[in-house]
Amino acid sequence: MSLLHVFGFGLKVVNLLWMLCCWILSVISMNWFVNDETKTGLLGDGGKMWLMFWEANSCKMHHHYYQYIGSKRVRKTWWRRLLVAWVIGWIMVSLWILWYMSSQAAEKRKETLASMCDERARMLQDQFNVSMNHVQAMSILISTFHHGKNPSAIDQEDRENVLRARESGTGVLTAPFRLLKTNRLGVILTFAVYKGDIPSNATPNERIKATDGYLGGVFDIESLVEKLLQQLASKQTILVDVYDTTNQSHPISMYGSNVSDDELQHVSSLNFGDPHRMHEMHCKFKQKPPWQWLAITTSFGVLVIALLIGHIFHATVNRIAKVEDDYHEMMELKKLAEAADIAKSQFLATVSHEIRTPMNGVLGMLHMLMDTDLDVTQQDYVGIAQASGKALVSLINEVLDQAKIESGKLELEDVRFNLRAILDDVLPLFSDKSQGKGIELAVYISDNVPEMLIGDPGRFRQIITNLMGNSIKFTHQGHIFVTVHLVEEVIDFIDVETESSSRNTLSGFPIADRRRSWAGFRTFSQDGSSRTLLASSPDLVNLIVSVEDTGEGIPLEAQSRIFTPFMQVGPSTSRKYGGTGIGLSISKCLVGLMNGEIGFVSIPKIGTTFTFTAVFGNGCSSSHDYKSRKFSNQSNAIFSEFQGMTALVVDPRPERAKVSRYHIQRLGIHVEVVSDLNQAFCSISNGNAVVNMVLIEREVWDRDSSVSALFINNTRKIDHGVSPKLFLLANSISSSKSDAATSGVYTPSAIMKPLRASMLAASLQRAMGVGNKGNPRNGDLSNLLLGRKILIVDDNAVNLKVASGALKKYGADVVCAESGEKAITLLTPPHQFDACFMDIQMPEMDGFEATRKIRDKEDNFNNSIQNGDASAEAYENFPNWKVPILAMTADVIQATHEECLKCGMDGYVSKPFEAEQLYREVSRFFQSTSNVIL
Repeated sequence: MSLLHVFGFGLKVVNLLWMLCCWILSVISMNWFVNDETKTGLLGDGGKMWLMFWEANSCKMHHHYYQYIGSKRVRKTWWRRLLVAWVIGWIMVSLWILWYMSSQAAEKRKETLASMCDERARMLQDQFNVSMNHVQAMSILISTFHHGKNPSAIDQEDRENVLRARESGTGVLTAPFRLLKTNRLGVILTFAVYKGDIPSNATPNERIKATDGYLGGVFDIESLVEKLLQQLASKQTILVDVYDTTNQSHPISMYGSNVSDDELQHVSSLNFGDPHRMHEMHCKFKQKPPWQWLAITTSFGVLVIALLIGHIFHATVNRIAKVEDDYHEMMELKKLAEAADIAKSQFLATVSHEIRTPMNGVLGMLHMLMDTDLDVTQQDYVGIAQASGKALVSLINEVLDQAKIESGKLELEDVRFNLRAILDDVLPLFSDKSQGKGIELAVYISDNVPEMLIGDPGRFRQIITNLMGNSIKFTHQGHIFVTVHLVEEVIDFIDVETESSSRNTLSGFPIADRRRSWAGFRTFSQDGSSRTLLASSPDLVNLIVSVEDTGEGIPLEAQSRIFTPFMQVGPSTSRKYGGTGIGLSISKCLVGLMNGEIGFVSIPKIGTTFTFTAVFGNGCSSSHDYKSRKFSNQSNAIFSEFQGMTALVVDPRPERAKVSRYHIQRLGIHVEVVSDLNQAFCSISNGNAVVNMVLIEREVWDRDSSVSALFINNTRKIDHGVSPKLFLLANSISSSKSDAATSGVYTPSAIMKPLRASMLAASLQRAMGVGNKGNPRNGDLSNLLLGRKILIVDDNAVNLKVASGALKKYGADVVCAESGEKAITLLTPPHQFDACFMDIQMPEMDGFEATRKIRDKEDNFNNSIQNGDASAEAYENFPNWKVPILAMTADVIQATHEECLKCGMDGYVSKPFEAEQLYREVSRFFQSTSNVIL
């Protein structure tokens, strides 16, 4: 076996061991870090039983930490022993490789010496045989040409050569000739033998006279050449000794010194042709054998590789152990984090309930107090207290929303709602501030936006409220304008320049161009894919909403962190304007949940425009069956008393006139727009159409009092019909009154901005003497709750008083219960209650358990009627008893809402609740007794 084969064999062994160890480590790693499905796929079906066995023994380690520690120590001790055995084993393997390769080298050296010694013995024999051949040739020559012949034939045959040798004194060769008894060519070498010394310069005659005889030899030329070529085959020199070993006990050294540093020796026999004489050749190397570096480096390399593999395995196992320790530590930390998260949720629920419970009493009592007889100062104080309480509740809601966003528990509803009603409900929240500052506040929704949408109206309202709240906070002059369009309407005009028309705005102040706020939206990508998507989704409505203001703007250095939670423009902002700084971050999260994007453009001292997109379902489509919930009865109301009327709007600004036209047309009124009072008078007096009402912008009215007085006098003289009613559209009622007092000119009835359908309808109804002049919402609630017997369950006396007072105000017959047990008794069928408001967090028995028990009693009672055990006629022919139960709690966590529905409740009313929220929930169960069209 060669050294190359030995080295290759060693590498194969190392490779095999490496693959085996890698497989073992992969199996261990999979068991620790890979799930069951992946492990089965990697190891195949054959490894399932092994995995089951391994996991059955390892699952205890994962669930019992102290048992894991003990098993870890056992594995550590076992691994150390295995590592020591590995090192010792490979040391033995490397020593064996060193011995094996050294012995192979020594054997090869021995074979080399023998080969060289035998070769030299053969060469010596050949040379001896050649000399013997020469002598034999001479004897043959003499016997053939000289013996018994006189004169000698040699002299006759080689006379010429003899004479030349005698004359020259040098050897003379004959021409080649065939040797006798052979086919080889040979030559005769002839030397002259002189009688004595002759001078070197002797003449040929002197040499001839001094000749005593001749000496000759015969040479086989072919044999000489062959032996010479054989001798040239060996190039390495060794020490050679030749012995005559005829007497074995006393060998005679014939050649050599027998001195060498190497103990290795080889003996080759010699045969010189004499069977009675024995000869031997002893051979040795001149130097000692060299170090076996190949064997040393190979064995050392194998040992190093083995030690490296052992080190790798050792490091890998330690790493796996470290990862496993980290995993167990992580699992412990995960349990702590989950416990902390649960505690956090419970804390939020508890804090929310504990804060909202007294706030419900505060706001409820303040609301009831405002319905009593109070002077102006008292009403102002109560209004301030109620506004402060609502601000506190709003702050609590923002903090809870941020907590739900961080925990990933914020979810959206999927209900049917009226977008225009949502924006109408938001406007009153900011109307007082806008009127106090004298700024324009307006909303415009494109006619292409469907009347009904499907999504989460509460969260959409929250986004609008946050953006408008920021705008009203930082705007001191100009306007705040909210617009809603379909994405398809604006996508073709994204590159249109509007700098030249920057003054053509709602208030005439320059604005930050809204198109720059959506320039980076993916929806407006230029590859056309978005347009295809929008066009191919008839059941989806893609809205783009902009909120522009002419406020202070956002400093450039603060614009990058505007959506960061709890970050504000500067430390003075929170002190001056208040707020938590999380409204925009919450809005961005909500927009993302609505599959939209949000962006802004802001120019300091000019203003800010926020724009966001949102995707909703088309609520006007009949191909889907969604649960419906009415959030407002104002926006989609058809006020029949205004049908067929014509209104004239006097406004020189097209943008502002467009907003006025939008809100008036929602009442079913035909609208015409003119820019001044002269054009208005011409439109009224031409007689083509009867103008029922004229709505004049205060800016036009205050521009020239003489023109205004002339317009009033002329309109009163119109004799083709009733004079149109005049209305003044104003931002501030105080400034309008002061202008009227100082000018002495008759001032029309004022309609305060911002315009919205319900407020505009109420103002027109009062001025024109048509329709219902009362509060539409209060009238609706009265129609819904009048005569209804309602049970209120709450352990808090203040909450009972607030809730009962709110319901009694609308004509409901209210019964109060302080505990869940009493509620179960009162709601055991048959009973006379139409609905129940159930508090959730009560001592002894909470609202969830009470509701489940009430539902169980109702199911048992209904089953008894169906089985014939009871008669439906005896219970007023009411075969299915199920009283509507509405959760009434201060806890607004989504999980609580889900638990309410799971236990059998029908709705959810968060405390403190208002007329809007109360109407929204109650209207799902009670039918209105009024003929008012909602």
